Parts: sequence; structure tokens; C-alpha cells
Amino acid sequence: MCDVRRNRSPLALRPSPLAPRPSMETLTINTDKQSLNNVKVGKDVKIFNFVNAYGCSIDDGSKVGAFVEIQKGSTIGKNCKISSHTFICEGVHIEDNVFIGHNVTFINDRFPRATNADGSLQTDADWHVEETRIKKGASLGSSVTVLCGVTVGENSIVGAGSVVLKDVPDNTIVAGNPARVLRAIERL
Repeated sequence: MCDVRRNRSPLALRPSPLAPRPSMETLTINTDKQSLNNVKVGKDVKIFNFVNAYGCSIDDGSKVGAFVEIQKGSTIGKNCKISSHTFICEGVHIEDNVFIGHNVTFINDRFPRATNADGSLQTDADWHVEETRIKKGASLGSSVTVLCGVTVGENSIVGAGSVVLKDVPDNTIVAGNPARVLRAIERL
């Protein structure tokens, strides 16, 4: 990690005790180890090296591991842990207290194409973002893939390697390809 203000480790973003504390600070930092552009961060956010984030928000107390990409319009709530090598694309909204394991991938386009029927490259105007929501307290194991338009319910657990094609109910454990309900979580 690096401290973006003093170029020391670890990056723990804290406003000066003499300055008024805004609820979120906007960062733009580009070094050989960080690319953070127009990223809104809350207090005590930790961002490790080799993170590419732009136009997103990361709320208080959250931690983002190395080699993570967070795209514009994505939101990460308070006290979340985003493990290394994760891809959070535009339209993904992660609520508070969520765990995202290593190498988790989110998808925001149901029918991705590089070109239009006439062979021209697609632009932002040629596709529609389908939003995905990970609700409070959910946990996604390593190498989970979440397709677009899905909601993972509160306190639910998605087993490692699962492919989530449809909504996961609150307080449920799912696993597999495709992810299937294994059981309800009776105690939290």
C-alpha cells in the first residue's frame, strides 16, 4: 500500500485534524503504483498498490486489495473488504459490511459485443448497463462470477467458484455453476 499524501505505507486516508471533515473526499492520484481518478473515499479507507479506480465511491472503513479495478458509477459501502484481483464494473453497488473474495468478477452487459452489425466499434450509446446489488453483510467467495441484473441478499454466502445467474435470497448459502440454494442461514 502507499499513502497517497506522503508516499508512505499504508494508505489510510484521514483528513487533517485541523480541517473540517467532509463526509467523503475526492481523490485523483496517478503514480507507477496507483491510478485513482475522481474516486470518492470516506474516512479510514485503505487502498493497496496496483488499484485502478475511477468515478466510483468507497465508503468509510473499507479496504481494497491489490490488482483491483473499480469502474465509474460503482459504489462500495462502509466496512467492506474487497480482495485482490477483483473486477467491479460500472453499475455494481456493494452495500455495507460485504466481503468480496479474491478474483471475483462482475458483469454488467447481458449481450456484450465489440462491434455493431455494420462492423463499427460499439460505443457507450450502443449498450445498456444492467445494475447489480450486493446487499448488506453478504460474502462472495474467491473466483465467483456474478452476472448482471442480480441481487445477492443480505447476509447471504456465495461459495467459491460459483456463477450467480439469478437473485440470491437473504440469509441463504448458494454454490455451484449455476449457483443453487444449499440451505438457509439460521444464525448470524
